[in-house]
Amino acid sequence: MAYLNRENGRNIYYEDNGNGATAIILIHAWGMNLRAWDGTIPHLLDAGHRVVTLDHRGCGLSDKDFDDMSIDAIASDVVALVAELGLEKVMLNGWSIGGAIAIEAASILKSTCCSLALTCPAAPVYLQKDDFPHGGTEEVLSGTLAALKADRPNFLKGLAQGIYSADVGEDVINWTWSLFLAASPITASTLAELGPLDQRAKLSALNIPMISFVGSNDALADPAVGRSVADFNADTVIVELEHSGHVPLIEEAEKYHSELLKFAGAQL
Repeated sequence: MAYLNRENGRNIYYEDNGNGATAIILIHAWGMNLRAWDGTIPHLLDAGHRVVTLDHRGCGLSDKDFDDMSIDAIASDVVALVAELGLEKVMLNGWSIGGAIAIEAASILKSTCCSLALTCPAAPVYLQKDDFPHGGTEEVLSGTLAALKADRPNFLKGLAQGIYSADVGEDVINWTWSLFLAASPITASTLAELGPLDQRAKLSALNIPMISFVGSNDALADPAVGRSVADFNADTVIVELEHSGHVPLIEEAEKYHSELLKFAGAQL
């Protein structure tokens, strides 16, 4: 088992598969862990890519007692991991809140990050703003945080069901629930950061190819947010997954992986 040492002796769990100096770094959704990518990793490895995955602070096998659980802190872990592994060229793929983490990390990595994939992103803006009509509302996010605090196990069971639009079966839902349950309740502070999030300027400043995967039936991240990525970066491909909710990597696995491999193959 591999760990990246961070501040105050705390550690981030990661896995590094494949060979080569370039890599695709997969950044999971809120409250989950790197096992969520188990259906994606083999496709990338079979295509000859090096694949690096990590558990967010407070999630999976990473330490649960970090003082700082912010999006910026998790992005700094990604950047530190790139340095630890000596990677000179990377593609980042951020799913959901992982999209916000990926944008922040790419902004720091600069030329080391050659391309960016966003999967059902909760970014560049998650909640509606005066000049951005897409996304959720403060009331809904506040209600989510309150429900999470009041009855975490049952809220997470409902979340494990609600992120899917396609019929994936009870076993997949229960597996998803188990991933959520492996996270610390303190990760709610990370989720709360989606309220003021606004990365439009940072996204516009990234002069790299991008791909944004949009689940047409996504009930967690407004599909219009994922589509808006093209408004801030002219070199963006939008892939619409018409039968997916928030998890196209499972709900429409064949199309998702085909488009991801095509994009990655053109960049790495």
